[in-house]
Amino acid sequence: MARETERAALAAEACAALKRCCPGSSAELSGSLASGAADAFSDIDISWVVPDARFPDCLARGVEALGEVQPVDSVRSDPDFHRSDRRRLLFVRFAGVPLFWRLDLDVRTASIADDPHYDAENPAARARDDEWSRPASALANAVGAVKAVARSRDGEACGLLDRGFARIGEDDRATGDWANDVTRLAHAAALRDSALTDLAAQVTELAARHLGNGDSRGG
Repeated sequence: MARETERAALAAEACAALKRCCPGSSAELSGSLASGAADAFSDIDISWVVPDARFPDCLARGVEALGEVQPVDSVRSDPDFHRSDRRRLLFVRFAGVPLFWRLDLDVRTASIADDPHYDAENPAARARDDEWSRPASALANAVGAVKAVARSRDGEACGLLDRGFARIGEDDRATGDWANDVTRLAHAAALRDSALTDLAAQVTELAARHLGNGDSRGG
């Protein structure tokens, strides 16, 4: 419970920091933390609505503001909205907190704040291949797979792992030996991007801690 209280405090401080860095904006919890359905594995979802004219400035300053709350280890942009003129989805990983506590920051301008489908099918909004990291995305899938297994969602875990392997062109698939599956995906991702070596080691340790070394097929 203490850990969950710490996560809630981090989420509240992040919302406050975003609002401070852009007067006239709103930053609110969304997802499971907002609905009260969060568990020990839930991440942090925040919806940040900013004035249209401030959108580029908010993108530039938002992560800096978050870093004043907790040092930021990395930021990824969802490739589907990377070039959108009014929307971004940023995946923020803080240093010194559990990997499960990723911040998914949904940034939208006020003019499309109530349109969850804006640019969802717009090819022009999508990132070029050289503008996003497939290995980093695969590692995120590995973390997601640990969560899924811990929640007894084995089918979801299989899908995450299989897509992660496919994303980096690895001829491998989930076997149901979950800790080994996650370890193989993390290792393969690090081989493709050495900058991810430390994060891959953290993901491997996370799998060992939460999934053990046994084969949990059918669990």
